[in-house]
Amino acid sequence: MSLMTAIEVSASGLSAQRRRLEVLVSNLVNADTTAPAGTEPYRRKDVVFTATRPQSTFGGELTSAMEGVNGVEVSEIVTDQSDPVRRYEPGHPHADKDGYVTYPNINPMEEMVNMLSASRSYEANLQAVNAAKDMAQKTLDIIR
Repeated sequence: MSLMTAIEVSASGLSAQRRRLEVLVSNLVNADTTAPAGTEPYRRKDVVFTATRPQSTFGGELTSAMEGVNGVEVSEIVTDQSDPVRRYEPGHPHADKDGYVTYPNINPMEEMVNMLSASRSYEANLQAVNAAKDMAQKTLDIIR
């Protein structure tokens, strides 16, 4: 595997984890939002990753070293179909005729753990990119 392929694979991971963080932040921000009675509240979203082949480089065309090397991309964003949470709050402006307000079924602690996981994955991909850049720089230094 070439250094450019390693950078490309890590870059795809950076992009995918950035998108995952955006979706998780959106979930966290909307955890306590309400909607007027009779309308749907915000629904939790999550990303689905799929493996992708890196673009072929000249060196990759000459060797079969690229077998088994995959990057990642966000293939879709799915919406959680679980029922919203109903809380009895008769004085709330969005309460229905029975006094219940519907909230999204989002656990803020779970979202924070997912954000921590995405952040760590992002950092790991960034370190891999930096390691590949350092190796390329050292290779150039040796050639000089």
